[in-house]
Amino acid sequence: MRMPQWRMGRWQSGYSDRLLILWVTVWATVTVAGMAAEAQAHPWHHHRSGGKQNPAVEQPAAGLANETAAVAPATEHPFRLVAAPKPQMGAGIDIADAFAPFEKLKTISCRSDARWLYVESNGIPDHPLMIGIRSWQQQVPLPQKYVGDNAWQIPLNPVPAADPATTKNRFLRGAIALAVNGIPIFNPLNNRGEDAFLVGELDEYGGHCGRADDYHYHLPPVHLEKQVGAGKPIAYALDGYAIYGFTEPDGSPVRNLDRLGGHEDAQGNYHYHATKQYPYLNGGFRGEVTERDGQVDPQPRAEGLREALPPLRGAKIVGFDAPRPDTRRLTYEIDGRRGTVEYSVAADGTANFSFTDPAGRTTQTTYTARRRGPGEGRRPEPGGPPPDRRPPPGGQRRPPPQSEGAAPATQSVAEGALKVTSPAFGPNENLPAEFTCDGAGISPPLAWSPGPPDTKCYCLSLWHQAPDQLKSYWVVHGIPATVTELEKNSRGVGTAGLNDRRRAQYDPMCSRGPGAKTYHITVYALSALPKLPAGGATREALLEAIREITLDQGTLTYTYERSGR
Repeated sequence: MRMPQWRMGRWQSGYSDRLLILWVTVWATVTVAGMAAEAQAHPWHHHRSGGKQNPAVEQPAAGLANETAAVAPATEHPFRLVAAPKPQMGAGIDIADAFAPFEKLKTISCRSDARWLYVESNGIPDHPLMIGIRSWQQQVPLPQKYVGDNAWQIPLNPVPAADPATTKNRFLRGAIALAVNGIPIFNPLNNRGEDAFLVGELDEYGGHCGRADDYHYHLPPVHLEKQVGAGKPIAYALDGYAIYGFTEPDGSPVRNLDRLGGHEDAQGNYHYHATKQYPYLNGGFRGEVTERDGQVDPQPRAEGLREALPPLRGAKIVGFDAPRPDTRRLTYEIDGRRGTVEYSVAADGTANFSFTDPAGRTTQTTYTARRRGPGEGRRPEPGGPPPDRRPPPGGQRRPPPQSEGAAPATQSVAEGALKVTSPAFGPNENLPAEFTCDGAGISPPLAWSPGPPDTKCYCLSLWHQAPDQLKSYWVVHGIPATVTELEKNSRGVGTAGLNDRRRAQYDPMCSRGPGAKTYHITVYALSALPKLPAGGATREALLEAIREITLDQGTLTYTYERSGR
């Protein structure tokens, strides 16, 4: 039925007016009835538009293999909005109950107060580790102390957020969830915004080690359903909402997830689901969280014994075993030749490492929590270290939890007894333009706490871990033991070494490419004057010279993003 062509003007008679009203009433009644019938035949509901499927669906890691499809299609027509019945689920599961199977195994420990469930663990899961990684940053799994006031915290009573936060190119540092076996789960995107699975950074269980040698997942640990039982949570997001596997708790298909990868059950309880395509697990936080320095706060920090290293090009991890009960051995392969990293950790935290490169040469190094070696990024070459270069000395710790999958922002740094500060900016703050090539390009003011009583001098290194190399911007050595600060644009205190431009001066930051970059200034307390080349000391030469005379060290980490570029 068609509406008539109405002409502008006045109706001249009451009869015509009543006729029009009668006609409109009939037309509206028929139209509304037709719409109601259509709605009954095709109920409308919010629809997630389909996109290109992530290859992880077709070639999943072991933790994602042999499972049902991630999200059942709502309809065969991709653009039709179709309602689906709300999933039915059993009685609500207490958060502590979800972790109970692993608490019984004594691999984790739980406690709670009025607000939080606290989960303690050593960060090492009970399944094969690291195998299959083909983009390796040279880390190995070391136990972490996620205990006491450094335990994981899950809200007992999640509060729906007024403005739910996405994890797409956000929360790229630190964990976004905790698996029920006590292993943290990081954003599936690394710090460069890349899918960590697709770029080959993950093992068969969707995990790898961060730059503090801390193991964590980037994919949902659906393999845990074999231990906790079908229909049980496999993880909890740090906003307090549960994460389930590829099906509903009652075994029915998952339908109509929201943009965060979650939905409500029939009782109105919200939860997330694992999927075989991005976002893989919670793609954001339906509940309230606090974001600080690019990560959820609070959460534990990982502590590393060794320095963070750049990727070992061409290496693929092919094995991880235990030749002795207290020893672990990682085996990697480069061009058909194999190398190994074998290590053990003593009760006091001391770690003994034996590095065997693909050429068959072996070197040994010991790392301790009290005294770490001086280097921040030297790596064995694929063909084995040259005779005058040993495997990396003891390590660095990093700023609060890294999102290790990627590069500059997750570089491990030293946190010895020395506390390094600057009156111009704080830890993890942005470097003022005055100290960059956008400004005067002068060196920033620095201060540090005094070293041990037998300190003879100090030295410092300003460095940045790029994706493919470690860059050096400022080297100063021979700083007298009586000096614990440098003024802005410091000159004449100590001796300037050579930066990467082969200049004995401060090289101001000139960041290129999008996003903030992370930089570190490490100060070393030395027991003697280092023996350095007469022609000027590079950062590498300095670190080699102070290897055996470093008493303590500390690092100030900051960021810099070049504006308008």
